[in-house]
Amino acid sequence: MSGITEAAFAECSGLQSEIEVLDWQEGGVNEYVHRLTARAKPFPNLVLKRGLASDELWVWYHDTLRGRAIRRQNLSIILHGYNGMPGLRWDVSDALPVKWIGPQFKAEGKEVAVETIELIHHGVVRAT
Repeated sequence: MSGITEAAFAECSGLQSEIEVLDWQEGGVNEYVHRLTARAKPFPNLVLKRGLASDELWVWYHDTLRGRAIRRQNLSIILHGYNGMPGLRWDVSDALPVKWIGPQFKAEGKEVAVETIELIHHGVVRAT
């Protein structure tokens, strides 16, 4: 993201793309149904979870929430290997934060405080 570098999300979901399929039954053809591709289905939201995130992500979400600055951002999600080296990368177009979930606290718990940010977007492509 422009001006924001997040190095470690514990979870990422929603990296998917799907094409709508239309079934068309041709008159006189009883052996099979034609299956045709149509348009892309809407992309699911990206859901990113980690220990408390940077102030920049919160400011981006808060500005969007308050209507101060609706700034769509292109971003990349990079999967790092066990040695910390970058591996696969997915490029996301025109992302915008639409949901934030704060951490849950338990006085006697030992769990890490995790927050979640959810993004809408206009597409995801696996970089080659």
